[in-house]
Amino acid sequence: MNFDALPFALAWPWLLAALPLPWLLRRWLPAMRGDSAALKVPYGDRLDGIAGRVGGGRAAMASPWLWLAWALLCVAAARPQQLGDAVQPPQSGRDLMLAVDLSGSMSEQDMQLGNGIVDRLTAAKAVLADFLDRRVGDRIGLLVFGQKAYALTPLTLDRDSVRQQLMDSVVGLAGQETAIGDAIGLAVKRLRAQPAGQRVLILLTDGVSNAGQLDPAKAAELARDEHVRVYTIAFGGEGEQVTLFGFRLPTPGGGDDVDEAGLKRIADLTGGRAFRARDTEQLAGIYAEIDRMEPVERAGKRVRPRIERYPWPLGASLACGLFAFAWPRRRRG
Repeated sequence: MNFDALPFALAWPWLLAALPLPWLLRRWLPAMRGDSAALKVPYGDRLDGIAGRVGGGRAAMASPWLWLAWALLCVAAARPQQLGDAVQPPQSGRDLMLAVDLSGSMSEQDMQLGNGIVDRLTAAKAVLADFLDRRVGDRIGLLVFGQKAYALTPLTLDRDSVRQQLMDSVVGLAGQETAIGDAIGLAVKRLRAQPAGQRVLILLTDGVSNAGQLDPAKAAELARDEHVRVYTIAFGGEGEQVTLFGFRLPTPGGGDDVDEAGLKRIADLTGGRAFRARDTEQLAGIYAEIDRMEPVERAGKRVRPRIERYPWPLGASLACGLFAFAWPRRRRG
């Protein structure tokens, strides 16, 4: 039986099992006998008969009201609720995966954050934390990749958990190399079960794919077939820098070693966009632009508002109880 179709419901219907409790106590518990001395008179039987006729009549008149008061009290304890019309509130948001590169090159000290120079991963964490704060309503998952790709958090509305996992990530956690294809493939696997049109992957890397079992081009085709839009961010500055006479100079071997063309092909094939960030300011601007994407509207779960109606039977129970106790006094008056 579909109880949602009824205009009312009981939140705790099991409390109605207490209805026969007074009758059971009266039937099975022994009567209370006093131990005090009693006055014995030769006409005690006549007095018992008179008391039984008078008291029994008053008790008989009060008993139905007491039973009704108890029944209403049990109904109030079961919390009757009136069900309103079903509503389906809209929800907005996306199923969004963040893929962050943890390869060895992310330790390059070429990013300025505040008044100091930090490594690329630290700068990316700072910008991503601000990005997460603005993604209210999105279900966000986090995966990291280096030589292999690993999912740290599933798709969730708990952005604090995602932020904590991101902050705990360190360079080299997934290996020193860069497996971009495996990262895309794992993200597609995680997003496949979600509604089409809401599957988004934001991939941040500072290198060229040089590891993994899945070629980035094949992974992009897989993402396209599964309707996953991939936004790629090529991140990195000029490599580690040294200070000479007050000027910061890049170290030999550092530089702009990132596959911008390959990342752009991935984004174009999946309907996303490719970005290039050489400092934290540009990276923050990219995430702000992604943040301005029009959210996808989706219908929420149908619910029926519940209005508590227990005060009605509770008040009626109180009135019946007062009437039951006042009835013998009124008769005596």
